[in-house]
Amino acid sequence: MGKCRSLWRCFPLTKLTKAFRRSPLFKKTLIIAGICVVYLIFVTSHFGSSSHNKTTARDDDQRGHSRGLYHAGNSEVLPVAVVAPTRPNVVYITLKAKRLKPANIRGTIRPKLRRKAKTHKFGTFTHDLVDSLERDANQTNALHTSWSDIMKVDYKHVDIPGIYDTKTDYISSSIRIYSQKPPPWFTSTDVHAMRFLADAKVVRVRKVTHGAVPSVLIFEGEMSGSPVSPKHAERDGGSACVGRCGIIRSPVDAIEVFAFHLDRVLGLNRTLPAVSRKFTFLHDNAPCPVVQWAPSPPSSVHITWAQYQRSLKHKCWLKNISPKSDSDCCSIHHHEWSRLALFDFLLQIHRRLDPLCCGFKPRLHDECGDSGCSRLEDMKLEHLTHTEEDPRHLLFTHNRGFFDRNEDNLDFRLLQGITELPAGTVGVLRNGRLRERLLQSLFIDQTFWESQGGRQGIDKLIGVLEKRSQVLLTYINAHGITLTPMNT
Repeated sequence: MGKCRSLWRCFPLTKLTKAFRRSPLFKKTLIIAGICVVYLIFVTSHFGSSSHNKTTARDDDQRGHSRGLYHAGNSEVLPVAVVAPTRPNVVYITLKAKRLKPANIRGTIRPKLRRKAKTHKFGTFTHDLVDSLERDANQTNALHTSWSDIMKVDYKHVDIPGIYDTKTDYISSSIRIYSQKPPPWFTSTDVHAMRFLADAKVVRVRKVTHGAVPSVLIFEGEMSGSPVSPKHAERDGGSACVGRCGIIRSPVDAIEVFAFHLDRVLGLNRTLPAVSRKFTFLHDNAPCPVVQWAPSPPSSVHITWAQYQRSLKHKCWLKNISPKSDSDCCSIHHHEWSRLALFDFLLQIHRRLDPLCCGFKPRLHDECGDSGCSRLEDMKLEHLTHTEEDPRHLLFTHNRGFFDRNEDNLDFRLLQGITELPAGTVGVLRNGRLRERLLQSLFIDQTFWESQGGRQGIDKLIGVLEKRSQVLLTYINAHGITLTPMNT
């Protein structure tokens, strides 16, 4: 049965074979030629379609390389960077990051070619540098030693050539104010003082004692077309400062410049103008903070911690009411302590209200008293000064702050006893424009801006200040601090 089935299946093939054998030679040749033609047509069509597919793929690759890559569902062409493939038919693509547009800082409208400035290690007060000061104590000690040596030199009769061009009497100012008006927190007096400190021709340098302040190094300068007035010379007694002068600080006190701009931005107006300036005869031309010389010697406020706390409770001189004799009140107005506490907390300046470092964990380079924190009531507050013309208002001097303290090591002792804070200053912290205003303000001082590493370094400093302001705002809400307009 199975044999019959196999014969039946092979029957057509057998029949065709017999018919082919029996056909004449002409028909045999025609059949073989037809079969060959069909085979050639099949092979040619298959080869053509294969080569066409390869050409189309190559064209697509070239078109992709030249035109870029299209995003799905979007007709925009993204910029691509094609890397050479490591194996056939594989393409690695890396998208280029878009460059962020810089913030529009007031006063930078005029185009200007900028070059990278070399940052000096002395004047940089970014977060990373302050950490390095802690690790490299020898370098800090050497810096203080060199400053002490400079203070020992007698500058009484030394004439220092200025940076003016004697032929044209022209100087390129480091104070950059390109618009017609400076930022609104600066007065015309502030701008004039900054230009003098930054651009005045240095006539002589000397070491003097100014009131309660220890010996300081000052420079006497003059501006073109601004002769020394006889009244000014008579007021200075002809010995300390014949013309207009500026106090030269150590490069490690560069934060004095930042403190001045912060004081003006917050609307406190209790610091003297300060700029950063280079002197060829000091610290290898490293930037030094220069503070305006006060017309009259500042007077110290002698008060202990216990007296300070009692004066806060009595609200001395509030509403121009004379305090009682047993109230431990000094000549300072009650609102001045609120301004000082807020300012010192943001910059973490402990030398005024916490000279013994009792409110935080001090580091090796912190300057703390030796008596310890066992008798806080008798602790004398330091660096509290006022001018003779205005005994009710404090004058913020020695504003050397610190940016390397974390949020868990802030000195909250600076806020102890404070129940009121200036509403206008706190409003600046709350409106979210502190960074914008500080950038506009600090950009004016080109020497300080470049010494801190430009925009990147300044952003780090402002970032630390923003975090502290948020901590302060939380403290205000938690302790029910009253916000009061303080216009006095």
